[in-house]
Amino acid sequence: MPDITTLPSYPHEDDGVEAIPTHPLGVKPSGNALLASWTLRDAIGTFRVLPDELILSLLEELDSASLLCIGRTCKAFYAFTRAEEVWKALFIRSSVEDFTWRGTWRSTYLNLPPTKVPTIDCSHLYSDALYRPFNCAHISLDPYVTKIPLRNQIPRLADLSKDEFHSTWADRPFILTDPVKEWPVYKNWTVGTLLSRYGQGKFRAEAVDWPLRAYADYMADNADESPLYLFDRSFVSKMGLAVGQPDQTPNAAYWPPACFVEDFFSVLGDKRPDHQWLIVGPERSGSKFHKDPNATSAWNAVLRGPKYWIMFPSGEKRDPPPGVFVSDDQSEVTSPLSIAEWLLNFHAEARRTPGCMEGICGEGEILHVPSGWWHLVVNLEPSIAITQNFIPRAHLTAALDFLSNKADQVSGFQKDVVNPYQNFVDGMQAAYPDLLERAQHDLQKKAEGRKQKWDEIVHGKAGEAEPAVPEGGFSFGFGDDGSDVEVP
Repeated sequence: MPDITTLPSYPHEDDGVEAIPTHPLGVKPSGNALLASWTLRDAIGTFRVLPDELILSLLEELDSASLLCIGRTCKAFYAFTRAEEVWKALFIRSSVEDFTWRGTWRSTYLNLPPTKVPTIDCSHLYSDALYRPFNCAHISLDPYVTKIPLRNQIPRLADLSKDEFHSTWADRPFILTDPVKEWPVYKNWTVGTLLSRYGQGKFRAEAVDWPLRAYADYMADNADESPLYLFDRSFVSKMGLAVGQPDQTPNAAYWPPACFVEDFFSVLGDKRPDHQWLIVGPERSGSKFHKDPNATSAWNAVLRGPKYWIMFPSGEKRDPPPGVFVSDDQSEVTSPLSIAEWLLNFHAEARRTPGCMEGICGEGEILHVPSGWWHLVVNLEPSIAITQNFIPRAHLTAALDFLSNKADQVSGFQKDVVNPYQNFVDGMQAAYPDLLERAQHDLQKKAEGRKQKWDEIVHGKAGEAEPAVPEGGFSFGFGDDGSDVEVP
């Protein structure tokens, strides 16, 4: 068993939460209207009957000329048409190619330098829909990422062997402090060096493909509640990188640590789903609660800028994290609009929830995300990271189960791969027939267990007498013939 190193300390404010600055237009939370004698909202006429959120949704459907016209009618509509999410939606929908980032989505779309943006006093407008994003964009992260309870701390290890990982750690989050420090990309990559080599190259940032130089300008100057996150799946080919163990791959840029080398999705060759990403983002950017695709595990290596992680195991008897709501088939996940909003409303409860794991993964460190674990991550500083999904033997059965029984949720495969499950089974049969047979046996036992539980629910446990039902009374049964009936 490797030694567990001590958790590093990060500076934090002891004097409480930092004050939120004044909204640039003077907008205040809606509660302030209770003491106000009048409000700018009175000037919007019939639109007063609509909730602020609906007004913003309607504005998102308009073009720029219409937004500017409506914004000139009164101060209230000026404030509504200055909402950044409205202009972000318009920018993305319009697929603007040649642009200069000018600090806000509105100024960038209209190509307005700061001196051309008027400051209008809207201090008598009270709107949570307008104030909340500004508030969330300026909260201090420090109270949420420091003073982590001892029981919640993600273990920190220097390194792990392949055998130690499989025997003890495959189902547990942990942080390795040593392996990444050997990578050339850790030693050489900064935002500056990436710009000098790939500044004109386009990389995927959520719904847009931007030149890296434009994205770096955005990183340095934005006030988004949920900053745009560069998450590019094709960076290895775009950047001409060699990836592999250094003793086998000349000029390797990076390679998985020894404990993560085993990856059964590799049997698919060039038909494997997306599995490696370059991640770049400013402070406050990150990912809301999710599980990794296709029941895979993952590692996330930080090259620049620390990341805060909060994680929860999942299972049939476990609820999702506080503030997260999941559909019955787990295909749809609903959570607060932004990471900051979740932190404000649910972090304290989450920290008290059994199973909660938290940690800060610093520069040159790598974090393991076991298959099926919920996780939220936020950058504490401008960040560069590389992540990769993989299937170790401990989660081979889970991957087969997912590919077979949740085909509608399988993701990342190319369109010409019509049957990912069968392709994976064929690849495993050719390369690892014994492991495949064992995993399929475990999967069959799991399926039989599910059927047995269902039979017990429908018919009762074997040997139990049917409860007597008074004549004319109600019976929660499905007939006298004992046949299985599908219940919707």
